[in-house]
Amino acid sequence: MKKIFGLLAVILAAGALYLALTPSPIDPLAWDAPPAPAMTGPLEPNDTLMKATLLAQGQLSGPEDTAVDAQGRVYAALHDGRIVRLTDRGDPQAFADTQGRPLGMDFDAQGQLIVADAYKGLLSIDPEGRIKVLSQQAEGVPFRFTDDLDIARDGRIYFSDASLRFEQPDYLLDLLEARPWGRLLRYDPATAQTEVLLKDLYFANGVALSAAQDFVLVNETYRYRITRYWISGAKAGQHEVFADNLPGLPDNLQGDGAGTFWVALPSPRKADADFLHRHPWLKAQLAKLPRALWPKPQDYGLVIALDEQGRITRSLHDPSGRHLRMITSAKPVGDFLYLGSLSNDRIGKLQLR
Repeated sequence: MKKIFGLLAVILAAGALYLALTPSPIDPLAWDAPPAPAMTGPLEPNDTLMKATLLAQGQLSGPEDTAVDAQGRVYAALHDGRIVRLTDRGDPQAFADTQGRPLGMDFDAQGQLIVADAYKGLLSIDPEGRIKVLSQQAEGVPFRFTDDLDIARDGRIYFSDASLRFEQPDYLLDLLEARPWGRLLRYDPATAQTEVLLKDLYFANGVALSAAQDFVLVNETYRYRITRYWISGAKAGQHEVFADNLPGLPDNLQGDGAGTFWVALPSPRKADADFLHRHPWLKAQLAKLPRALWPKPQDYGLVIALDEQGRITRSLHDPSGRHLRMITSAKPVGDFLYLGSLSNDRIGKLQLR
């Protein structure tokens, strides 16, 4: 028994020495998160997501976002860089391979699939799967984490660069560091120029235009909030908080063109994460440890709907996390909501009406 205790003491001492001597990959700041909102009213848990049809179950790896073309065919952006199109039978077939990590995507008016690829930048893919790079930098600063997009009726593309410091595999380091590395950008296909609309965002993620396209929203994932940037009108060029203290980490964001925004929340709020944010030293030590020792997100499916005043009007849940979990995109198309996931092996298709 003494030998066992002695061995444990040696292991603990070695671990303490390792933490003391190893530099942290982050330089974290403290942040005092507000108390999480009560899951009542429109946030009341339900089992709506468990009623979704599952597409290509077991045949996909991390379909982070989806897109639907004019023929009603569903596309998925996968972890290994491929974009696949589902056949009439629901089987995935090869469409394109970005050799990166495709994230947010949507079709433009010409039938080109516009893709935010975490590594490759803003891309355009024609119906034959040929890839064209549209933009990879703004103001002389290369994109490091191209994330999500929305396309205006005038053809301009609004998109996000989530972090100037961390690439896609290290998105959790951005969370722990709690510094504003994100940007909101706009690409004009008429001039092939990209401009920065907002900078200093806390992990700029989902992007969506309003029904009138007079403003655009961008999720600040690690502040549990959505920021609004005014495109036109008396406030053009100004920005403000649109929705704050959300019940989870907002990921992709999509408007339905009729005044509703759908927000995917891959993980509900966790008290331990909010506690860590108040203690930068602890965050610095945690970042040194293997990811297997980090706190794990809850297996839960959660999507919320907001109106154009920033009010939560509805929520969709899978409390079990067995049917749909880690939802990163909720795309309304016609009467259906298509649900993607960063880590799941399926796409959800939920009838809304």
